[in-house]
Order: sequence, then C-alpha cells, then structure tokens
Amino acid sequence: MIISSAADYRGAARRRLPRFLFDYVDGGAGSEATLARNMSDLATLPIRQRVLKNVAEVALGTTLFGREQALPVVLAPVGLTGMYARRGEVQAARAAQSRGVPFCLSTVSVCALEEVAPAIPDPIWFQLYVIRDRGFMRDLLARAKAQGVTTLVFTVDMPVPGSRYRDAHSGMSGPNAALRRLLQAMAHPRWAWDVGVRGRPHILGNIAPVLGKTSGLEDFMGWLGANFDPAIEWKDLDWIRDNWDGALVIKGILDPEDARAAVTLGADGIVVSNHGGRQLDGALSSIRALPAVAEAVDGRLTVLADSGVRSGLDVVRMLASGADGVLLGRAWVYALAAGGERGVATLLDLIAKEMRVTMALAGVTRIADLDRAILDRR
Repeated sequence: MIISSAADYRGAARRRLPRFLFDYVDGGAGSEATLARNMSDLATLPIRQRVLKNVAEVALGTTLFGREQALPVVLAPVGLTGMYARRGEVQAARAAQSRGVPFCLSTVSVCALEEVAPAIPDPIWFQLYVIRDRGFMRDLLARAKAQGVTTLVFTVDMPVPGSRYRDAHSGMSGPNAALRRLLQAMAHPRWAWDVGVRGRPHILGNIAPVLGKTSGLEDFMGWLGANFDPAIEWKDLDWIRDNWDGALVIKGILDPEDARAAVTLGADGIVVSNHGGRQLDGALSSIRALPAVAEAVDGRLTVLADSGVRSGLDVVRMLASGADGVLLGRAWVYALAAGGERGVATLLDLIAKEMRVTMALAGVTRIADLDRAILDRR
C-alpha cells in the first residue's frame, strides 16, 4: 500500500487492528459531532496564498519549555498504545526522538515510565490524570522525576469518562466483551502474533502497583470509572504545582476563563483541547476555541493545541490561530498500528513536508511568523 498521508495510515490501521482497538482510538463521544467538527472546522479554515516572497529556505524548528526541537509538534499522550504495536510506546518514543520532537507518555500506557524513558536519550513528557488517590499521584510524580521527565501534562477535562458508544459495540466494553475481543484477535492473525503474543505483558505499567500485574482491559475500564475525581477544583491543583518543579502544562482548556485560571495557578503551558471529541459531544472544536484562549493568556504561558490535526497543513492552521505548538494524537497512533516505529517516523516526515509546502505557498519561512495574518478572512 502506498502511504502519502495520515489518512492512508488510518486505512492501514483499520485493516490491521481488531475492531475493538481501532474503534477505541478512532471513536468519539456521543454522536461524534464534536469529533467531526474538529476536522471539518480545521479543513474549512482558509489560508492566504501569497507569491514572489522568496521561500527558498523554510525553517520548521522551534523551542518549547526551553528545549529546541525540529518541529513544533509533540506526540500526544494516548492510552493503551502498547496494544497497537509491540511495546508501542517505546517504538513511538524512539520515532519521536529520531525526528527531534517530544513524546508524551500516558498515565494509562501499556509500557511503564521505567521502560519508555530509558529507551531514548532525551527526556520524555508525562501525562497525569486527576485521580482520587492523591498518594498514588504523588508516587507517579516521584517516578516521573526519577526517570528524568521535565514536562508534566496534567489532564483536567476528564472528571468523568465521556459517553463513548462505539466501545460497547466494538467489544472494548459491554456484554461478552472478552469473548468478542478474542474472536476479533483471531480474525487478525498478524496483530495477534506480533502484539497479542510477542507484545506481552499487556498490563498498564504505570498503574500496575494498584491494579496488579495480571490486570486486563476490564480492570482498566473499571479503574477509569472508579478513580477519576469529579470533585476536583482549581484550588486542588496547588499541590501539583508544589510537588512538581518542572514545566507544568494543563490539558483540556476550551474556555478563556479557564485559561486565565491556569495563568493564576502558575502553569507553564496549556493545551487547548476537547480530548479529541471523546468527552463532551457538543463542545467547540479546538480550532474554534483557540483564538479566544490565546488572546486571554496574552503570551503569559505557552499555548499548545490538539484535536482534529491530521496533516502539516492542519499544524500550520493551529499555529496561525494562536498555538505555539501542536499535539498529534490519532494520527501517530494510526501510523504506529500500521508501521510501528518506522510508520511514526514517516508520518512525522510527511507532517514536515506538508508544513514546508503550506508555509512556502503562504509566503512564510519561519514558525515565528505564523499568525492570523496568513489566514484568509474574506
């Protein structure tokens, strides 16, 4: 199969994966209206085409939280990615390292911090959920520090899990889920051998101390529902700031008031995000929310954004709308499922190529020059 875009990787992933895994990463909440708007609102945001601007040299490098990187992108935290390729989080981290961008490990990854962080020389980022057990959160923070993590991404838009109907139909949850997953795995022998057999252990490495080393997907889904903390408030985040001396990024901001609250907290950055359309179906798309949020913080912290990004063109649109950097989510998981480490590295090459083309045709040669002036408002 010829791969020329993230869309091609999505098709390849769909063919390779059991349905329960493909639908888990591909699906959204409710009727998936917000999931669809994330992409459609980006796709319909026009860019001014300019000519005769000397675009012989287009530079894509930038700096986030004091570290130089080759592209203004980050591989976003996505749970269970060790089920999409053998020891998937390690493969993705290596691909990110090879292309000079950060990798952010999810709390609910298959591979633990202690397996992923030593796999590459540069520090990884780590994502933490709001969890009822504060002692467990402190332990995770200590483990992250011990592994050299410099940037903590604290996800705040999941006080309760969203209504994800696809999971019940696919076998991720619902009646006879374990049997349905087994039958699906048998229908995908390449995945079953490479990941299902050779990719063991299939545990959630970071939360194994509380789930046990023999935990499975049922334990994962049950743990999520029982341990997210809907009582969390902004004042409760003070102890995170007190217990973390690295960069602190608050992920899940859509409202300007919440963005200003993150500034007051002392956060170093925020992620404008609706969790990829997986939480509140009916929320604004990230690209629609981004300009007002960026204006509200007025440069007082780093603004990142995600949700709906499938190409280098989308990355440029996000940057022009106020983001300092962009998190890639589903796009890199599709590539991981289809091609492992090489697939993720190739995806990042495609993103870079698409960015260069878009910037050149918009008459821009530096990331710092991407702002709303390149958007066509006619």
